[in-house]
Formats: sequence, C-alpha cells, structure tokens
Amino acid sequence: KDQFRSSLSPSLCARVVNRRSYRFLKPMEDDPAVEPREGIEFESEDAAKMFYDDYSRRLGFVMRVMSCRRSEKDGRILARRLGCNKEGHCVSHRGSSKLGSVRKPRPSTREGCKAMIHVKYDRSGKWVITKFVKEHNHPLVVSPREARQSLDDKDKRIQELTIELRNKKRLCEAYKEQLDAFSGIVEEHINRIAKKVDNVVNNLKEFETIDCELLQSKQDAL
Repeated sequence: KDQFRSSLSPSLCARVVNRRSYRFLKPMEDDPAVEPREGIEFESEDAAKMFYDDYSRRLGFVMRVMSCRRSEKDGRILARRLGCNKEGHCVSHRGSSKLGSVRKPRPSTREGCKAMIHVKYDRSGKWVITKFVKEHNHPLVVSPREARQSLDDKDKRIQELTIELRNKKRLCEAYKEQLDAFSGIVEEHINRIAKKVDNVVNNLKEFETIDCELLQSKQDAL
C-alpha cells in the first residue's frame, strides 16, 4: 500500500477513507488517471468492491460482482472477481408462451466484456489485486438508470436480508424453547402416569396375595 501511495503524484490527492471494519485508498473522482493494478492492497473484500465500483463510475460502466472461491474448511470467501455488467453472453430461449405466441427476445445487455479485477485474500490479512483486465469491448457510457444500481443499493439489500435472517433465527430459537418446554411437560406427565400404573400394579399384586391367603385359610379350615 505504501508503494502504491508513493507512486501517486501530489496532484492525485488520494485520500484514505475509514469505515468501521475496512479502509481503502480512494482516488478523487476528478482524476481518471488512477486505475486498478496488480499489487494494490485493501483491508477487506468490501473495500475492494467499493474501489472498483468508484473506478467503474468514473470510466462509465457498471460493476458486476462475479464468481468467488470459498474455503473448503469454513466456507469463507478467499477470492473474488469483479467485472463489467456486460460480461458474458445472454442465453436465448426459443419457444412459445402458454397462448402459443412466439416470445419476443429481449435486447441483450451482455457483450462478452472481459474487463475485470481479481482480488485474493492474502496471508497478511489483506485483499490484493492479482489480475487486472482494463480493456472493454463496448462504449463506456452509463445511463442514469444503470448508474442508480450502485454498490450501496446492493449493500443495503444485503443488510436487509441479514436482518431478516437474524429475525428468522430468533423466531426459530423461540419455537425451539417452546418445543423444549412442551417436551418437558409431556415427559413429566408420562412419569406421573408411569407411577400411577406402578401403584395400580402393586395394589393388584397385594389383592392377589390377600385372596390367596383367604383361600388357603378356608381350605385349612375344612
């Protein structure tokens, strides 16, 4: 990171932005000269996303969060690809609707663009750019509608889903507590019934013993 900072001229006016769990070197928006390159370090995956998202805004394309590689042990993300929203190709589906009319194909928004960065989690605890493809195969023009689909909106949606997941988890825990309590009541009730059954069995055995003694006494009297 220090090497990256020292390579910037004073006119670039780069600044370090601190946000809770991450920090990243963010170039000023009025200077398009600063671009990703191999070796740049980030404090987190989110920092790398925000850096590339800022870069995409200045150049005129929309960032797409692409594939990732996870740890086989704990499922943590170890590497991530960030690219252009025109990456890949749309698969055309030919066929008819339920009414039998032919579907009109949608205009493709994918053009097989290869522009991307690859960031990898390093042993030092940093996220490092290990690959950068700069060239786009399409004009770099972003419509206002596409520009609104920013990383902030995606992060907001992720946060909403996280909160919803936590609420579901709490609800499941509450159900589990109720089920455990009900199971305890059922078990206690079963134990009480078992004791009553044992008492009935013991009483029957006592009655049988008394009957046998009375019968034996009558036989002896005869």
